[in-house]
Amino acid sequence: MDWLGIIIQIIAGAIGGNAAGKAMKDYDLGTTGNSIAGVVGGIIGGQILERLFGSAAPAVADAAAQAASGMDIGAIIQSLAGGGIGGAILMVIAGIIKKQMAKG
Repeated sequence: MDWLGIIIQIIAGAIGGNAAGKAMKDYDLGTTGNSIAGVVGGIIGGQILERLFGSAAPAVADAAAQAASGMDIGAIIQSLAGGGIGGAILMVIAGIIKKQMAKG
């Protein structure tokens, strides 16, 4: 994956982490904590999704357009989905761990 895909995963992860934090107040880590967990989860989630499904290139791709853009729309959507979902999941996991540690 190129740098554009990783940047998309970072941004989507931060957004996913913050959205999950706002939706699940019990596990909210604050804006900074949600963003950090989201970024890490976004990169991990995006990479896992890429490994599972490979490149999301269409069967018939315009070689010139793909060479000029570096990524096709399928790869961008895959990075957004993997980053956002991965960010949300890791933020919730971190929130659960924080909550359990506060109990003990």
